[in-house]
Amino acid sequence: MTSKALATALVACALGAAACGATANGASVGSAQDGGSISPAQDTAADFAAPAKEAGTNSAPLAESPAASPAAGKDIQAKALSGKVVVIDPGHNGGNYRDTAAINKKVNVLTQWKACDTTGTSTNDNYSEAAFTWDVSQRLAKILKSRGATVKLTRANNTSVGPCITQRAAIGNKAKADAAISIHADGAPSADHGFHVIMPKKIDGPVDPVVGASKRLGVDVRNAFRSGTGIPYSTYIGSKALDYRSDLGGLNLSTVPKIFIECGNMRNAKEAAEFRQPAFRQKIALSLANGLQSYLK
Repeated sequence: MTSKALATALVACALGAAACGATANGASVGSAQDGGSISPAQDTAADFAAPAKEAGTNSAPLAESPAASPAAGKDIQAKALSGKVVVIDPGHNGGNYRDTAAINKKVNVLTQWKACDTTGTSTNDNYSEAAFTWDVSQRLAKILKSRGATVKLTRANNTSVGPCITQRAAIGNKAKADAAISIHADGAPSADHGFHVIMPKKIDGPVDPVVGASKRLGVDVRNAFRSGTGIPYSTYIGSKALDYRSDLGGLNLSTVPKIFIECGNMRNAKEAAEFRQPAFRQKIALSLANGLQSYLK
């Protein structure tokens, strides 16, 4: 299952990969997962987009500019990322709950078989992880583009289903991204708090050559996120907000440096309240941009 031959074949045909997989209302749920999809891999999310209008989602409108929010801080070095390619993976999707058959489909993540995607978690007052990650990802993309980077997102809206984590990994690979980041927020017990960054382990697979670079990316993003947002290191997982996993398809199948970030715990009252604030989401996006730039410079 973990041989180099199998890994190469899986990357070539974009098969296999998902993560956490408990179920709720018949749909897979989880946080540090990957994505979900039911169509062939594409290099941009626009190819599998649903309606552009997102009526009924709880994402807040974007700020007019990356530095529009006072909490966002001062932007740095316009065009500093010229020539760099960054792939942003907004975890989950707002329409996943509508198609349990698609997101519960088992895929091969090279180390095991898991659900194609999950619905993600939410705050206690139903602000969904999918809406949070979509909003932060749009803000992050805007900042990175203002600094000269080429940016691709793995999904084009928050109303569709998927894509599967196999496709999310394939998008980063096909783009030959200099860095890829999958954005999430956790659904841990309410007493737990803090953020953590997830990095890949060697699995005798396609990710092996970029494990070292992914670790450097993870440390740079960890440092910028902590200093930029004030969110503490996770109290319940990892060491100094760093965690290493071999069960996430979005990492296992990546041939480019890639990390996941759990921006905090949506079930913790303090962090949930912060995540609901547009100005704080802008601060998160700017911190992530600064971490990516630190790695890419």
